[in-house]
Amino acid sequence: MLTASSARILENLATTVLTFDSRLFLTSINPAGEMLFEVSAKKIVGQKLIDLLPHAARMIKTLNQTLQSRHPFTARSLRLKLPGGRFVTVDCTVSPISDGGPETALLVELSQVDRLLRLARDENMLDRQAANRAVMRGLAHEIKNPLGGLRGAAQLLERELPDKALKEYTGIIIHEADRLRKLVDRMIGPHQPLEKQAVNIHEILEHVRRLMLVEVPVGLTVERRYDPSLPDLMAEREQLIQAVLNIARNAVQAMQNQGVIQLRTCIERQFTIGQKRHRLVLRTDIEDNGPGIPHEIQEYIFYPMVTGRADGTGLGLSIAQDIIAKHGGLIECDSRPGQTVFSIYLPLENDRG
Repeated sequence: MLTASSARILENLATTVLTFDSRLFLTSINPAGEMLFEVSAKKIVGQKLIDLLPHAARMIKTLNQTLQSRHPFTARSLRLKLPGGRFVTVDCTVSPISDGGPETALLVELSQVDRLLRLARDENMLDRQAANRAVMRGLAHEIKNPLGGLRGAAQLLERELPDKALKEYTGIIIHEADRLRKLVDRMIGPHQPLEKQAVNIHEILEHVRRLMLVEVPVGLTVERRYDPSLPDLMAEREQLIQAVLNIARNAVQAMQNQGVIQLRTCIERQFTIGQKRHRLVLRTDIEDNGPGIPHEIQEYIFYPMVTGRADGTGLGLSIAQDIIAKHGGLIECDSRPGQTVFSIYLPLENDRG
């Protein structure tokens, strides 16, 4: 059906390309399609479209229309349920192809709309967070300078006061100045350089799991679904523990210490973070079955001081995102009532690629 040169072109395309015969049996799929469907060509070539995508009635209708009319057809924003239960939104372009015989075959191109939207959203989020961190560091500098002067003046005054009862007030000033300084340090996150070493993500997750179960011994269930084939990654262990722990503690607090947290790991291939495309990325999901994040703050949850809890500081997620960003990664969140998932993406390439 396809010439050797055409097949080579399709193999190098970033979009999914499939070909079907006149009875809608799959005759070929390119490597991008194998990644989208998460299955090898050997396993699905020869399957009928209805068996491959049993819930894709709109797409099947589109292909049948093209077979009948023999004119190209495009359907926008098709939501497909892939094998394995994943959903993707794609633009679907169907073109008739013929080798001169009576039967018409079809070439189908699927372009992931949700992936493009995610890339644009993530890039915008990273830019805003970088600008936000720069503003916060500048603000922290302006706050810490007068705090230091205030604390020093209170110490000098304390030495001169003859009445011990009055020293209680200078003690309050010093204590509150120290508390504000620590708060500012937490707002701007860890600023020491990373000391990377080979770490196992499952060892980090197990450490966090034990800490959570010690903190909440009754009412909390932690489920695990790990990919045992994952390699070690180059990272700073203590900072990764802090990032995961901040997210997990937020989940526990949102559930009011009663609920289920799931920890999952897997590999993502050809994944883009910011402007860089990575061959392999380690994905860690932290999911809870709590009430979800209020819709009005979901876009801002990684900003300092943004929180949905009356007693929250709004610093945990900001610090977690800063730690992961220093490792070249990204945190994404998807939340609805009964299901909130934080996904941590960390590149697996080392400094030598």
